[in-house]
Amino acid sequence: MARTRTPVVSGWFTEEAPDGGGFRLLGTRCSACTAVFFPREDAYCRNPRCPGGGELAEVPLSPRGRVWSYTDGRYRPPAPYVSDPDAPWEPYTLVAVELAAEGMVVLGQAAPGVGVADLAVGMEVEVVGGVLNEDEDTDTAWTTWQFRPVGGAE
Repeated sequence: MARTRTPVVSGWFTEEAPDGGGFRLLGTRCSACTAVFFPREDAYCRNPRCPGGGELAEVPLSPRGRVWSYTDGRYRPPAPYVSDPDAPWEPYTLVAVELAAEGMVVLGQAAPGVGVADLAVGMEVEVVGGVLNEDEDTDTAWTTWQFRPVGGAE
């Protein structure tokens, strides 16, 4: 039986973009100044040069971008972060990606199997859905976004 897929943060991504584009991060665009925000902004335009009076509308963000920077997390985070000391620690790779159309940099984990040796600054990557954690007690798979090199394995 499949676990219930629940986004770690509601409204920040969709597994089925309205344009049929599959997994996409969701941002907001101001109609007055065309600034795009991620994480999304639903209260007001954060652009200090905005003339004001615009509406914020949800927009799917670019599915691809280029690696801006990357690093690996090899150590368990210290308190006050929650981390089960009895669970084995698994290193992970963080990737900062400049999205193609928006020109903004978004941070996320690399997809499973992608390490720092597989990445290079300027490399084209795509955003894909992934599972951050699975909770057996509630039968929930907590979903998030990840980045993988274009042409990478599913």
